[in-house]
Amino acid sequence: MTVPQVTLNDGVQIPQLGYGVWRVPNDEVVAPVLTALETGYRHIDTAAVYRNEEGVGEALKQSGITRDEVFVTSKLWNDKHKAADAREAIETTLTKLGLDHLDLYLIHWPATAKYGDDYIEAWDALQQFRAEGLTRSIGVSNFNPEHLDKLNGAVPSLNQVERHPSFNRAELFGELKARGIALEAWSPLGNQRDPSDLDLPAVKQVAEQTGLSPAQVIIRWHLQTGDIVIPKSVTPSRIAENFDVFGVELSAEQVELLSGLDAGNRQGGDPLTQA
Repeated sequence: MTVPQVTLNDGVQIPQLGYGVWRVPNDEVVAPVLTALETGYRHIDTAAVYRNEEGVGEALKQSGITRDEVFVTSKLWNDKHKAADAREAIETTLTKLGLDHLDLYLIHWPATAKYGDDYIEAWDALQQFRAEGLTRSIGVSNFNPEHLDKLNGAVPSLNQVERHPSFNRAELFGELKARGIALEAWSPLGNQRDPSDLDLPAVKQVAEQTGLSPAQVIIRWHLQTGDIVIPKSVTPSRIAENFDVFGVELSAEQVELLSGLDAGNRQGGDPLTQA
């Protein structure tokens, strides 16, 4: 099964469907990453603050899959925005992953509540890392337009943000599209806590109509609206289910129905207050 590729604004291609490992402990992450890779995922998303980069690296090593076949993302944490700290951070990340380069490196949060505009210095550092070949592409995570406006030089290739049907970020989505910045959805199923998007009547209705599970319906919505999406599970059957989404397409009416579910239901941190 071939996953569609999205071409970023720097020409780098990223698999539109990936596998995320947030909140998977380092000593438990090898098995699910191996399962994901065996299932067919070729895009793995981690971060320094997840504290599981070593385990992800071990899974990549054990998989036997060649480096150029797997797209690997990691992220710079908030207290490492100064240039020297950022360099130490990416070098540590590469060492833990056992890689000589990343495919995508993101500033995890603007973190202005605690660190002011230090993320601007971090962005300058990321541009240097790309020039040196430490990462193929650079982007941001959890940035609002006002944060993007302050960045110098290159336009981020991608902004990874919370997005799911009940928090669909239509205005931000449109703004990123106008700037040529891809949107990657974290918490794509909206199920960190109740209410879960998986239980929304409209989602269940589309699931019944299509024969898909509620999770598959939401992943299809992301894919068909143009998102890059990184669902996470440690359960092998769900890892496989989340990948098995290319046999059925939602109708335009079903996509529109799901896009109309926005309720401002933010379930994660707010970029304006996250420190």
